[in-house]
Amino acid sequence: MSDRPVRLPGPEHPISIEATAARVVVTAGGRVIADTRAALTLREAAYAPTQYLPRSDVDMALLQRTSHATYCPYKGECSYFSIPLGGQRSVNAVWSYEAPYPAVASIAGYLAFYRERIEALEIRPAI
Repeated sequence: MSDRPVRLPGPEHPISIEATAARVVVTAGGRVIADTRAALTLREAAYAPTQYLPRSDVDMALLQRTSHATYCPYKGECSYFSIPLGGQRSVNAVWSYEAPYPAVASIAGYLAFYRERIEALEIRPAI
């Protein structure tokens, strides 16, 4: 059993997740890494909103799992991927909560990208 704290979102640390009403396209190393109309926007406390993209809309062949891992008491264990096409800039550029805590269970099977470690994350109007 883990001795890591598990916290629930609440007024002091709100988390909301909703469907993104737009197309999200991620590029790195001159290639489209992801293209989806099924992203989720996660808003957490005072952090900037984060786009979570379904794995089915990410070219997983362009990602490489790393041994890097972190922990969030609100979301759980987090694993990482690098984008070799992006070079050193794109090391650990992608993260995933593969077994997130129940309060954020809807992000299971989704990936998020550090904007500063990719070329672009574009949020385009849905057509």
